[in-house]
Amino acid sequence: MVAALNSGLRRVHAWVLYAAAPFPVLWIYYLGLTGQLGVDPAKVIEHQLGLWSLWLIIAGLAVTPLRRFAGVNLLKFRRAIGVITFFYLLAHLLTWLVLDVQFQNVWADIVKRWYITVGMLAFVLMVPLALTSNNWSLRKLGTDTWRKLHKLVYPIAILGALHFLLLVKGFQWEPILYALVILGLLATRIRELPWASRSTPARG
Repeated sequence: MVAALNSGLRRVHAWVLYAAAPFPVLWIYYLGLTGQLGVDPAKVIEHQLGLWSLWLIIAGLAVTPLRRFAGVNLLKFRRAIGVITFFYLLAHLLTWLVLDVQFQNVWADIVKRWYITVGMLAFVLMVPLALTSNNWSLRKLGTDTWRKLHKLVYPIAILGALHFLLLVKGFQWEPILYALVILGLLATRIRELPWASRSTPARG
């Protein structure tokens, strides 16, 4: 069954993901523009795009464990997932800037509100990953340097989970569950984390 799934996936080009990526964003904005998102559509759009960003981060982190433990090979889609994640994060940020705060007191909010500080840091760390998610950058940086740079996705994932935890008021299970899923996925590749000890010999 896994072999058949992998065989089918080999026929799917990664560009399918790029082509499909804008549609959820367009649909969310359509719902907002047609009055189907309640009294504060900007907040709902912002929240939905944030959730999509978390889902995509989780999808990207799940590629290696799925291959290692289930034999499902999604490696060809990982770069596309990363680029699309940045696209959703950018849409999330622009929704906050343009529709929510309308460019007012932006710096004050970043400094004073911890959840915004953490979210902005995650976005800033995502920028070099988006800019180098291409073959030209891979050749210029070299494989080792490129891979080390792209391990920034691990702290980005943690910051994304923390952003959600700090955002909600009171005790809510949803952000806790996302945080647990992200920590669980990171635990499967603990030796690859930037702060992990390099003294542990790698297995062949």
